[in-house]
Amino acid sequence: MEILVHFAQTHETFRKPEIEAVAELGGFEIQITEYSLNSPFAFTTLQNEQQATHLSRSILVKAFYELWGSGTTYDEVHTSLKARLPCAWKEKYLYRSFKFDIESYQGKRTNQEQRDIINSFSYLGLQGDVKMKNPDLQFTILEDWDEGATVPKRIYMGRLLAFGSRPTIDHYDVKKRHYIGNTTMDAELSLITANFAHAAPGKLIYDPFAGTGSFLITSSHFGATTFGSDIDGRALRGKKDRSLLSNFHQYGLVSKFGDTFVSDLTNTPLREVPGVNKRVFDAIVCDPPYGVREGLKVLGSKRPQREKGPIIMNGGLRHTQLDYVPPKRPYSFNSMMDDILHFAAIHLVAGGRLCMWMPTANDDLSPLAIPSHPQLELKAVCIQAFNKWSRQLLTYSRRPVTTDDEEQAKKYREERKKEELEMKTADELNDFRRKYFEGFKHGSDSPWLEPVSRS
Repeated sequence: MEILVHFAQTHETFRKPEIEAVAELGGFEIQITEYSLNSPFAFTTLQNEQQATHLSRSILVKAFYELWGSGTTYDEVHTSLKARLPCAWKEKYLYRSFKFDIESYQGKRTNQEQRDIINSFSYLGLQGDVKMKNPDLQFTILEDWDEGATVPKRIYMGRLLAFGSRPTIDHYDVKKRHYIGNTTMDAELSLITANFAHAAPGKLIYDPFAGTGSFLITSSHFGATTFGSDIDGRALRGKKDRSLLSNFHQYGLVSKFGDTFVSDLTNTPLREVPGVNKRVFDAIVCDPPYGVREGLKVLGSKRPQREKGPIIMNGGLRHTQLDYVPPKRPYSFNSMMDDILHFAAIHLVAGGRLCMWMPTANDDLSPLAIPSHPQLELKAVCIQAFNKWSRQLLTYSRRPVTTDDEEQAKKYREERKKEELEMKTADELNDFRRKYFEGFKHGSDSPWLEPVSRS
């Protein structure tokens, strides 16, 4: 059946990849035959209504319609409709309750105009009751207008198959959430990320930069069991009755909460043991720190050559005391990207997904390159643009596991050994941070600006 997809006109570069990711999760492919970033309407074909029902978890879709007619004028629409009506449509639809709706993109119709348009379809001869709430059938007329035009440039008529999941955004709105932080990802983008990650019942999903748990919440919404960690235990624990776990209680998702622990990616308890199966996660989702407010740091000493030993304070080992704060050392932004990719390659099951947000300068101002890994296939790049910079949602899929996986991982690490971090400034270690404070006025000779192949 030919399908009209009515997208929300927002996050345009995310829309097509999201619906493709949801289709892949459902075990079928979807080919978008007509699509434009400047229009909310797109076309595809589906085998049955069940596929439309599965796709309805898409966050950036308003609705899916079986296309019955189209044209540049209503006369053309009626001609198209009469020619394309299913042969058995009367038997299936004639005596069922129904309603008509009109959607006008960038245009407006008066109530009288809407009534006249709906009445022009009276030749269908529908005999069922008109029900404005929960009818058996909903027919929608969709008009596509140019801004400021006096008539629509394109008109579509279709039967509603399924609504998208945009109401879910309001349910998880961070303004209503009990516990949030300064960098909590908004509900819409968190839900979209969970769709890219193929979150679903039976899946294990991990966020190594969990913070207040936005990705964990939205992944659990789709049925996944979630785990998280963060270098700052205070973000996980919260205060009093407000914490990451309290968010799971708020949304009734406690049964999907796996656990959280304090760790950074370079000192993780999820060990890399030769000969032992480390691939346990179906997806890894994260929005790593950008290091703008303060330089990136990981656990470790700034002076690794200094002799180490236990510190005694107040008659006890300092690192066992509740107010102990582990030392941290500067961390390169490039190293963080490499470490995330390497961690994902080690711990994702075959076909598992890494969904990682990464900041970048705008395309015309020396963009940073997209990182790659030999064991990860880049599936999608989606861009959220701001004034002078953007952030990208990068989605990778773990390639099939091979007998030389461990050797490939070892070689990857050896090729990307970083410079010594001692005495390095935050700007030297983070090219994006430096350019951010320079207003993105100057180019950079950073290797991140060179083309990187998309594996």
